Amino acid sequence: QVQLVESGGGLVQAGGSLRLSCASSGSIFSNNHMNWYRQAPGKQRKLVAAITSGGSTHYADSVKGRFTISRDNAKNTVYLQMNSLKPEDTAVYYCNADFEYWGKGTLVTVSS
Repeated sequence: QVQLVESGGGLVQAGGSLRLSCASSGSIFSNNHMNWYRQAPGKQRKLVAAITSGGSTHYADSVKGRFTISRDNAKNTVYLQMNSLKPEDTAVYYCNADFEYWGKGTLVTVSS
């Protein structure tokens, strides 16, 4: 059973930065396709960024050029570096493995 634990959320002013981390256990992490999703209040959960086992990345248009997803297979951890944050980035951010396993989420609040 894959377990995912997110950390790094918090309150930040617009224009600021945060780095989210997701620690994984219970699988061969290097084989996992890892994703970050977010869900804003009253809205559907949406894919923000993805990284394949080979290191290829994908971003939602709304975060391209501002967010960077990366992984450290030695630490079984995936990261989401978020720069130039905007109030509309406010959401609960969820880590996902292989489009199947979910963490409990970490709240990011961006004040204007």
